[in-house]
Amino acid sequence: MQRRTVIKAGVVGAVATALPLRSSFAQKAEFTYKYANNLPLTHPMNARAREMAESILGETKGRVEIQIFPNNQLGSDTDMLSQLRAGGIEFFTLSGLILSTLVPAASITGIGFAFPNYDAVWKALDGELGAYVREQIAKANLIAMDRIWDNGFRQITSSTKPITTADDLRGFKIRVPVSPLWTSMFKAFEAAPASINFSEVYSALQTKIVDGQENPLAIIATAKLFEVQKFCSLTNHMWDGFWFLGNRRAWDRLPADLQKVVAQNVNDAGMKERADVAALNATLTKELSEKGMVFNQARSDTFRDKLRKAGFYDEWKGKYGAEAWALLERASGKLA
Repeated sequence: MQRRTVIKAGVVGAVATALPLRSSFAQKAEFTYKYANNLPLTHPMNARAREMAESILGETKGRVEIQIFPNNQLGSDTDMLSQLRAGGIEFFTLSGLILSTLVPAASITGIGFAFPNYDAVWKALDGELGAYVREQIAKANLIAMDRIWDNGFRQITSSTKPITTADDLRGFKIRVPVSPLWTSMFKAFEAAPASINFSEVYSALQTKIVDGQENPLAIIATAKLFEVQKFCSLTNHMWDGFWFLGNRRAWDRLPADLQKVVAQNVNDAGMKERADVAALNATLTKELSEKGMVFNQARSDTFRDKLRKAGFYDEWKGKYGAEAWALLERASGKLA
């Protein structure tokens, strides 16, 4: 989810409230760490994070307490990334596409039409490509847990027409997040991309500033975009996930035995969250159809061909470098 809304006054800092944990431990935790994210309480990420924090508290016998601050309580993504680097918060989940402002290689997982399905995603992210990105993250003095959490494949919605082939995007006014990768891709489709913050997406669609947008189904549902969009084209044009990031200094303060407990529980929670998101997406097509959205399956081969001919893959291969691109293509197949 691309949320860059600045947090409302009166919620920042000490006023922000962490999700409370049920604790049978009378003593104060030896390590109390803050974990922040940008998703609402209802998202599977926060349900699994709550379980994770409780397990960590129990398995460490009260020594490690993880306080959870959901839904941008501690600021925008950019704000929280800065806080993470400075040590103001200890853990943070962030899309690789936004993390790329600090770690350019992190956005490679969002290359258009790279992954045909989840099998290809997890082959790459649980394998060599994921290891490569984590190495780049480490160079920025952050730690990244082994298992990336799922946000989902992104789909295109429209108020005017279904998007079936790449040609349907020619001249199409579409909202995209503020990111060079998105703008580059939709320009390659000869669309008219407009970079608009997530907080303004609904009104931009309602007032016809743009005709469409793109997001995972869970976001289309929770943001009620079905109220201002008629068509949903299942394009799966980009996959997006959340790296579970940690402040290096805070992580190094934990003894090795506590690091092991924390990492194991974070990674286990990430795997459960993946399954939750997959199950949620399986039901959302039906639910959104009942709310009036018309679904169609897009022809992904036409989009890939268009990106190749426009030089999109060659351009980004040059930006990421041959090593990273080769690791991507081991999972995606030949792109450039």
